[in-house]
Amino acid sequence: MKSSVSSRHTLVSPAYGLILFALATGLRAQPAPAEATPPVSLSALVGEITAKNPERQFYQEEINAAKAGLRLSSRLNDPELSFDIGRKSLKDSTGVRIDEGAVWSVSVTQTFEWPGRLSLRKAIANRQLELAELGVARFENALSARARSLAFGLYSANAKADAIRQVSDRFAALKETFLSRDPAGVTPLLETRVIEASELTLQRRATEAELAVQSALIELNQLRGVAPDAPLRVAASALAFNSVPETTTLLAAARENNFDYKMRRVELEQQGYAVRLARNERYPGISVGPFLSKDNVGDRETIVGIGLSVPLPISGRTGANVDIASARRRQAETAVLIALRELDREVMTAAQAFAIKRSESGRWTPDAAVKFREAAELADRHYRLGAVPIATYVELQKSYLDAVESLLDTQSEALAAGLKLQQLTGLDLNPVQISQP
Repeated sequence: MKSSVSSRHTLVSPAYGLILFALATGLRAQPAPAEATPPVSLSALVGEITAKNPERQFYQEEINAAKAGLRLSSRLNDPELSFDIGRKSLKDSTGVRIDEGAVWSVSVTQTFEWPGRLSLRKAIANRQLELAELGVARFENALSARARSLAFGLYSANAKADAIRQVSDRFAALKETFLSRDPAGVTPLLETRVIEASELTLQRRATEAELAVQSALIELNQLRGVAPDAPLRVAASALAFNSVPETTTLLAAARENNFDYKMRRVELEQQGYAVRLARNERYPGISVGPFLSKDNVGDRETIVGIGLSVPLPISGRTGANVDIASARRRQAETAVLIALRELDREVMTAAQAFAIKRSESGRWTPDAAVKFREAAELADRHYRLGAVPIATYVELQKSYLDAVESLLDTQSEALAAGLKLQQLTGLDLNPVQISQP
């Protein structure tokens, strides 16, 4: 991508000159100009970002961990192997040792859970898996919206830079024309100063536009997982937003599709199972297993049997666990109510913003920017012929730039509001296209 700053500009401050030189040098160092890069459609760009974004792997591993926890929740604890060995000394009533030798015993114990406990743990693990999947879906949805917003930002910044470059070149050409002549009178001198001042103002706008291009490009490339300076050009197509549905439809869709609200509901359901599990755990598990004991001191003695052990719940830990789980469930209930209230507020706010911005964007005719550009070109030709005064010429050039920026900013705000509302409700409002002014 070439710098929008012409090397013919002579009345630039040292600070501006340093910034512009660094920017132009960095842009020339790119491996290939953006103009030579084939345009990428928005759907292809979003698909590439969703597939290659490295952060997505974090959420995918959360699903893998939840699946492992689900498999583990339906299994009994591993059996325990116990082995005891000792030495036995046998003496008579006078204290004389009669015999001496080793004694040992071995047992295998398996703990059996109280009925229903494994199914409750599996239900909790299932909700944890559902939460992980919702987390991935929420991330992909947010990533898609961010990609669309950045893609339009890149297109918008390029369009603004092109418009500024056109006007800047006109002012630069006029300034060179004036400087090549001998000013005869005050009017030509003052007109030259007006052109020079307008050119300096454009230099700042051009620099900001180029920096906006580079900022959007770098962030998009990072989301794509490619080099930050890789060239990218987004294909422009028609922008057409769907109308805003009724408020009741929006709120109902949000409560059904919103990822954050769904996660809060799943967490509440999970906490309900946790309370039932805590109550179930008040009944202790039973450990059962065979054992073998061997004693060869004196008479040979072999004992084979089945052992049974049950923990005595006298510490009050099980009752405390029920209280803790119940408190967590009440917290989850409150979180659901708060999430619902915030969701309704965000949906209403986003719907109003989208409706206003959509209406504002609709007031612009499709060829508005083209008409302003043609007017600026016409003013340039007639000013050189002396048919247009300097004030009208400068005003038309600035009006052209202001119109382009206003149109693109309005579309960008409408796009952001539409994407926000689409994220909240899950409805397809079609805020996905890029409009070429």
